[in-house]
Amino acid sequence: MEHTYQYSWIIPFVPLPVPILLGVGLLLFPTATKKLRRIWAFPSILLLSIVMIFSVDLSIQQINRNSIYQYVWSWTINNDFYFEFGHFIDPISSIMLILITTVGILVLIYSDNYMSHDQGYLRFFAYMSFFNSSMLGLVTSSNLIQIYIFWELVGMCSYLLIGFWFTRPIAANACQKAFVTNRVGDFGLLLGILGFYWITGSFEFRDLFEIVNNLIYNNEVNLLFVTLCAFLLFAGAVAKSAQFPLHVWLPDAMEGPTPISALIHAATMVAAGIFLVARLLPLFIVIPYIMNLISLIGIITVLLGSTLALAQKDIKRSLAYSTMSQLGYTMLALGMGSYRAALFHLITHAYSKALLFLGSGSIIHSMEAIVGYSPDKSQNMVLMGGLTKHVPITKTSFLLGTLSLCGFPPLACFWSKDEILNDSWLYSPIFAIIACSTVGLTAFYMFRIYLLTFEGHLNVNFQNYSGKTNNSFYSISLWGKEGTKTLNRNFRLLSLLTMNNKERSSFFWNKTYRIDGNVRNGTFLTITPFGAKKTFSYPHESDNTMLFPMLVLVLFTLFIGSIGIPFNQEGIDLDILSKLLTPSINLLHQNSKKWVDWYEFFTNATFSVSIAYFGIFIASFLYKPFYSSLQNFNLLNSFAKRGPKRIISDKIINFIYDWSYNRGYIDAFYTISLTEGIRRLAKLTHFLDRRIIDGITNGVGISSFFVGEGIKYVGGSRISSYLLLYLSYIFIFLLIYYFLNLYL
Repeated sequence: MEHTYQYSWIIPFVPLPVPILLGVGLLLFPTATKKLRRIWAFPSILLLSIVMIFSVDLSIQQINRNSIYQYVWSWTINNDFYFEFGHFIDPISSIMLILITTVGILVLIYSDNYMSHDQGYLRFFAYMSFFNSSMLGLVTSSNLIQIYIFWELVGMCSYLLIGFWFTRPIAANACQKAFVTNRVGDFGLLLGILGFYWITGSFEFRDLFEIVNNLIYNNEVNLLFVTLCAFLLFAGAVAKSAQFPLHVWLPDAMEGPTPISALIHAATMVAAGIFLVARLLPLFIVIPYIMNLISLIGIITVLLGSTLALAQKDIKRSLAYSTMSQLGYTMLALGMGSYRAALFHLITHAYSKALLFLGSGSIIHSMEAIVGYSPDKSQNMVLMGGLTKHVPITKTSFLLGTLSLCGFPPLACFWSKDEILNDSWLYSPIFAIIACSTVGLTAFYMFRIYLLTFEGHLNVNFQNYSGKTNNSFYSISLWGKEGTKTLNRNFRLLSLLTMNNKERSSFFWNKTYRIDGNVRNGTFLTITPFGAKKTFSYPHESDNTMLFPMLVLVLFTLFIGSIGIPFNQEGIDLDILSKLLTPSINLLHQNSKKWVDWYEFFTNATFSVSIAYFGIFIASFLYKPFYSSLQNFNLLNSFAKRGPKRIISDKIINFIYDWSYNRGYIDAFYTISLTEGIRRLAKLTHFLDRRIIDGITNGVGISSFFVGEGIKYVGGSRISSYLLLYLSYIFIFLLIYYFLNLYL
């Protein structure tokens, strides 16, 4: 075992050869590197698979040995200051390593086909490998400074990936918004790290926990200052995991490619904030105010995320707000001290949300064939519907992911979410009521997405396609010409590209794409190995290399929840998660074995599932009758006006819809108070600088000029005039001196 742990420091560096070699190749041998573009997916996946095997082995050893391993080496030593680097392997590190590698591998396989058409294919895999490497380094860091270094690398990679299509202004703005918002939290994180170093003199986790606990227990430290430093650490997690009020970057991050959305929302960036809070929970747990704040932010985020998802038209933005809400459950569990439940939900949500995002990518892939590339069309659920018979595999997998997120047994999220709900009743009845009501909201907006996307009839009716007929024509690029409607025009564009452009192919799929200089404005033609033109009936199911990761994630969604079922009968203990988490739970001085009363468990489960069923019923009742009408997308308003029974008033319904569709007006508030406020402050500062500061300086110079000019004409080169002026000055000064002495 020691031999395996000894070389675990190499984990973050295993994926690095891909971005390094790609960078060197594109710099020194650009033509040859681009011609061999199809091979780069294989080493990316292979190297991450090696890390996955290594991570699984570490987890198995931890289950058997219940140990925590840390290895450090000195980096800087100067008098009283020393800084060490190292790697820290404990249960949460093992969990995060498996999540990052398994989801990362599946996303890379999916991306090989999804991004094959794109001119930035090589750049995409370079960014992805570096992103995975940074996240692996973050979760194995042994101290706060080391975490901060990888924390910033993760932020940099997310900036590059969100703005991958940087020629689109909306994508460029989205990556800047994500970068700036996260800088707010990162600045707080840095201040918190420095504050705790000032208190403890160490960045190492074990030293930090032990020293702070002793100082607080012996009342040898200012509790207010410790609370402030802990709050600053928590601010970094709030921004990275998109918790209220620093959540505004997350929906805009959907402007990146869909595989990036799947990776960010499942196992990397947003999971980093949850990881940080879980890692520092032994520190936070001795500061009651911080634990209360964590749970409060969590429950606010749960409710806010679910309400903002109710009326979104963009399928990826709806899933983004779903991520925000579900991570709020995890943050709530951490604030309640439910360490096991929080990590359990982090695992189950990661696989279910990855499945949903990859499914949304498959849906977008089909819609782009009809409407051409434009996010407001290909991702707009108004234009969807009736896709069930065209994409049955995607539909089935998306439905399973939806049911899991809603908390239906025996799917993955049911077990973890129900455990959080049970703990919330013991912590705070008010929080429990909000959390349980959010289960109904989750079921409502998730089935709203499902119904608008797959059921009914297709809301787009082009000349070459209708929801009732199967017309075949040549395949259009994912980023094809917007507004391409006729078969003849498609054929002319495809013929032109066939003659003039180079071929690009996928590594895992025997398909050749023809790419022009600006791929987002071009189209691609599907070529079979024998040169025959392959046609599809649109919308059509995705290729096998996109379906395979989705099917694997379906298996995870079905069975991953079984690792945390607290089952112990006749000496058989199947609660694998508790076995793995035993060292960390002991560090928190909690009971590592939390057996449940099965009667109470099923009673609470019946209650939560009933709420979810109610949410599904409302969604079906509101949306199913109006599938075929494009004008009735605001179905809440339509129901209020046209329904046989008006349950609530039009004003309340309109308010809910406007609140959700306009993102709770939070973005508008930030725009007015921060963006416009900073602009006004800049204008005021500019006015003060130009008119006041420069005005005083210029005024002194101009005054001196006029005084000098006036004195020049007063003198006239006569001694009598100089004497008169001199005596006048003396007389004036004497008068001033006299009156000052008289009154003072």
